[in-house]
Amino acid sequence: MPRSMRTIAVAALALVATAACQDQSAEPNPKPPAPQQQPAAQAPAQQQAPAAQAPAEQPAAAPAAPAAEVSPAAMAEAKSTFDSVCVTCHGATGEGNGPASAGFPVKPRAFSDPEWQKSVTDEHIRKVIVEGGPAVGKSPLMPGNPQLKDKPEVVNGLVQMIRGFGKK
Repeated sequence: MPRSMRTIAVAALALVATAACQDQSAEPNPKPPAPQQQPAAQAPAQQQAPAAQAPAEQPAAAPAAPAAEVSPAAMAEAKSTFDSVCVTCHGATGEGNGPASAGFPVKPRAFSDPEWQKSVTDEHIRKVIVEGGPAVGKSPLMPGNPQLKDKPEVVNGLVQMIRGFGKK
């Protein structure tokens, strides 16, 4: 394959792969999520959703239970996964400013946003990690990670990392 064709092919693949982490919370008609159990103290004012979105799109209360313990090995795998999969769109500091996000019309989720941190449960974050954006009424370009379905400790490590961005 000539060098110019190879360059175009690599660029196209990179564009498709990186676009997959886009958060499209501004979609005009988002698909409602599957029903989830939510704490009784849900407050609609805590939701970070435009008026056009369905209010049930994001759970409105942070988790009440303490975070699950994560072994050093699982945390190392979680960090490796974040660095190789999530950083491209969400950035190394979780600001939603990864290198692929520059051309996105709607920026990826900023994990550091304190209002967003308060508005979602750990279970919601786990669901997005494993099943992708469509599982919670978000962008179909945010891919799931089905390879983590049988690795709950690694997923818990990713949740801890995401929660950690909100404490800075």
